[in-house]
Amino acid sequence: MAKAHEPARIAELRAMLTRANRAYYVDADPIMSDTEFDRLLVELAELEARHPDLADPASPTVRVGGEPIEGFVTRHHAVPMMSIDNTYNEGEVRAWVERVSRVLKGKPEPDRFVCDPKVDGVAVSLRYEKGELACALTRGDGTSGDDVTHAARTVRAIPLRLDAPGGQVPDVLEVRGELFIPLSQFARINRERAEAGEAPLMNPRNATAGTIKMLDPSVAADRKLGFVAHGRGEMDDGFADSFTEFMGKIRAMGVAVSPMASAARDADGVLEAIEKFNADRHDLDYLTDGMVVRVNRFEQQKLLGYTSKSPRWAIAYKYAAERAQTVLLGVEHQVGKTGKITPRATMEPVLLAGTTVRHATLHNYGQVAQKDIRIGDTVEIEKAGEIIPYVLGVVASARSKDSKKIVPPATCPACKGVVEVEPAEAQDDPRLETTRRCVNPECPAQVREKLVWFVGRRQMDIDGLGEKTIDLIRQSGTIPLDHFADIFLLHEHEGALKELESLGEKSVRVMLEGIEQAKDRGMARVLAGLGIRHVGESTAKALARVFPSVDALIEAPVWQLMPTALNSMSQAERLRLTGTAEKLQDPPDTGLGALTAPVVHAYLHSDAARETFDRLRAVGVDLTSKEYIDPAHRESLASADNPFAGRTFVMTGSLETFERGSLKDILEGLGAKVSGSVSKNTNVVIAGEKAGSKLDKARELGVEVWDEARLLSELPPEHRPG
Repeated sequence: MAKAHEPARIAELRAMLTRANRAYYVDADPIMSDTEFDRLLVELAELEARHPDLADPASPTVRVGGEPIEGFVTRHHAVPMMSIDNTYNEGEVRAWVERVSRVLKGKPEPDRFVCDPKVDGVAVSLRYEKGELACALTRGDGTSGDDVTHAARTVRAIPLRLDAPGGQVPDVLEVRGELFIPLSQFARINRERAEAGEAPLMNPRNATAGTIKMLDPSVAADRKLGFVAHGRGEMDDGFADSFTEFMGKIRAMGVAVSPMASAARDADGVLEAIEKFNADRHDLDYLTDGMVVRVNRFEQQKLLGYTSKSPRWAIAYKYAAERAQTVLLGVEHQVGKTGKITPRATMEPVLLAGTTVRHATLHNYGQVAQKDIRIGDTVEIEKAGEIIPYVLGVVASARSKDSKKIVPPATCPACKGVVEVEPAEAQDDPRLETTRRCVNPECPAQVREKLVWFVGRRQMDIDGLGEKTIDLIRQSGTIPLDHFADIFLLHEHEGALKELESLGEKSVRVMLEGIEQAKDRGMARVLAGLGIRHVGESTAKALARVFPSVDALIEAPVWQLMPTALNSMSQAERLRLTGTAEKLQDPPDTGLGALTAPVVHAYLHSDAARETFDRLRAVGVDLTSKEYIDPAHRESLASADNPFAGRTFVMTGSLETFERGSLKDILEGLGAKVSGSVSKNTNVVIAGEKAGSKLDKARELGVEVWDEARLLSELPPEHRPG
């Protein structure tokens, strides 16, 4: 039964726990133990359960997780999240400082530059409105990212409500920073996974990326992610005039910032800061791979401007990748979704760049032969970008007489099927080998990888059915999932699905609804999802614009799959293929050429393809094109009064009338090509609000620029909203 004093206790506990979070994550001066914090958090949760009328979205209890979301939403960044150019040596740093100084002129100021640790995590943008956390977005493509607010709200280092001195908070404040799994938590997570018989997470950065992309926020809560701010997005005018002022103000509001940032006046000062941090960084509880050097004052940043992809006022100095020596114990031969077989090294565990490494890539069997890598050798390994370990080579002086040569598999290690080796010359010289591939389309290893690819967001986009769920179902032994078509029969096993560990009623409902929706995705998504060699997303869309259905695509002779390539052939070759030596007039682009079209054509006429399409059709999957442009319409699109056909468009900034994805579909349906970057081949840039570097690049190259009003006036009436 609720008691009269409980509302006051709720307020007291919320204040205490909020202060404790700030003391730990912002001030680095804890005021209570973890045990005490957890005890008070449990007490608060119990009191809040008795007083639902006192619910507060900024309460410390919301950080324990909450309900899973049903899928991700992509949102635009108000200010683009650009990448920063990398440098790797003293000379490059000095050259950059000199370029900046020439533009800024005047005497060097003591705080002209700020050197800030580069945390090796996942970049996010936190948007606060009226002091409340409104949303958190991943970097994405720089102009838009996935909304991961559900995960960000579990991170104790991220304030849910800004604690502004005097109670004054900005109307809008965007804080950019890095999410990461602390190394101590990473070690704990892997200990618990080992005890549960689960495979360990490979490295903190990838684990962080995977954590925030999980639909269930309780996973992020359990992994206790950290956060540190490193920049700004949109903010109120006059909020701050420099990076140091900005960081000081957000720290005062409760946002975690690095205590290791330092100012410098010139290149010597910058290099001194870089050297000092390199000596100190390995004592931190998170991974770092460099130091970001930026011009401090925002006015000077504006003067320096941007290139097409990066600010001119900042660089990232990257420390040399760490290397270590260990012993190669064995080699696994892994089979991917296209049948490609790659060697993976298993080694004696070794600490490298803050993580324990047991596996590394050997790239391909040609490199194994070139480097003469053998089982039992002492090898040197490195992390590419401090993320992916790979074997650099052999320590020849330490070679044991018992070392054994690595023998590439003569048959597929998963199905014992036929293996093809590319190029053909590698049969005589193994050092030339680039690819070893299983050609059996029913290979079980390929089946698993293809299923995972098929359900992905850019393919069939099936909510609730990801890699782990596919493995869970396949390992159950009671629910068939060995073919793409089996996915669309999972509703027949609803009861059995609900009985699987970690799959509850809601998860199963979301998955089955996603499967039903996926039936109507159409031919382009299906083709992109099947893992056909040379057919990715853009080629699948191009084929769908030319052929009305999968049946029409299969019936087409090979030359119809490569009409643009046909015109570059000799008359004799065109005559052999088409029966006429004449060139085609304005042939549609299918995305395939003279080398790739025969491969795709051969697959389409294989027994495996025929069975796949027949089974998908039988379970209700739509194999007709939603992008098809009939020849008569294509001819009209090519008319002089169509400003879209045959032209390349780029979008930048925020558009009020359209979502980017839907506008891209409209433009492509009108015969345009939509690109993600501005170049000399770009015809038109569509610029919305807060357009960034792409607009600058367009003006620099003299590319035509349309605002949203011009776009609407050029679109046919049927494509205008309302």
